[in-house]
Amino acid sequence: MTPFLFATSRRETKAMVPAVRRRHRQWLALSLALFASTAGIAQTTEDDPDWTESAVPTAPAFDMSRLLTFSGAVSSSLVYGIDPASISISRSDGLVRYVLVASNASGARNVMYEAIRCSTGEFKTYARSSPDGRWTNVSNPEWRSVFGNMPSKHALYLAKAAICDGSAPATSVDIVVRRLKNPDYRLTTD
Repeated sequence: MTPFLFATSRRETKAMVPAVRRRHRQWLALSLALFASTAGIAQTTEDDPDWTESAVPTAPAFDMSRLLTFSGAVSSSLVYGIDPASISISRSDGLVRYVLVASNASGARNVMYEAIRCSTGEFKTYARSSPDGRWTNVSNPEWRSVFGNMPSKHALYLAKAAICDGSAPATSVDIVVRRLKNPDYRLTTD
């Protein structure tokens, strides 16, 4: 059967409608489950006035062949990936840092060094990698809400699916990696 956009006849298009509807119902169920479960991530936690961000480590090296991939949103054509070796959990400030690779169908990539702060439901981009692999620091990195109105919801997905346990970071990198390898983790255990 040809892809929906390339159906060659009206009959072929009609035959594809049930499959498309089934796929939309699956995405709707997943979206509703993720939406309903976002209460587990801090949305309105007041910022601790004594909190201090630890010194940001240099952006780690990453290996494209080890990426654990996921989709950030139903409406996005981007595929995201994280090299498990780049994940770190800082106990002093509660941050989870990682290298994120966003790729589109034509092969274009954006590579970012980011952190998620589970206690406030925020993320920050520290640096971006150029095609030759050199890192360029973001001039004024700022914390942004994972719930914000952005085209990409990758940080929200990561926080909910793998990185955060409510308002606390996961207890180990191994747990984060296991959750990324099992994308239905939160849907099957909550």
